[in-house]
Amino acid sequence: MEFRELAVPGAWVITPRQLRDERGVFTESFKATEFEKATGRGFDLCQVNVSVSAAGVLRGIHYTEDPPGQAKYVTCMRGAFLDVVVDLRPGSPTYGRWDSVVLDDVDRRSMFLAEGLGHAILSLEDESTVTYLCSLEYTPEFDRDIDAFDPTLAIDWPTVGRDGKPLIYTRSPKDTVAPLFCPASPQI
Repeated sequence: MEFRELAVPGAWVITPRQLRDERGVFTESFKATEFEKATGRGFDLCQVNVSVSAAGVLRGIHYTEDPPGQAKYVTCMRGAFLDVVVDLRPGSPTYGRWDSVVLDDVDRRSMFLAEGLGHAILSLEDESTVTYLCSLEYTPEFDRDIDAFDPTLAIDWPTVGRDGKPLIYTRSPKDTVAPLFCPASPQI
């Protein structure tokens, strides 16, 4: 496994070694000892989520109040997503900065996001499937959102899918009315 920290500290992209033969492909997508060695921290699994999305579905920016915070280990099982992380930790030198990685069923990368980081995914093809390993069970009273199209963040969202066709963004009603990011008064 190869670990690379993103421009937002606490966010890592993990590229597994793929073993291919006539039967198919095998990867280790998570290994606790390798994870701890690379990131300097453990990961306690409390909940696993699976999401299947059509091309253009944009989920997020979501985060959990910190504390308690929720860390996530995200893997694309099928299709492709643009996975975006936003630093929402007040006092962080990278507060308000974002970075992104394409997660797909070719490179089979994963993304780890520490507590206090915001997260959004944009599906780049129909039936794209992602799994989230979560360090905290879903707790609605700590769940928060920020508008993914906030001009202050200026996230560079793709306009075409994996097949080169234009994307039509689809968001949940909750995400459509999410508040703007306000760097002068942290929302966490």
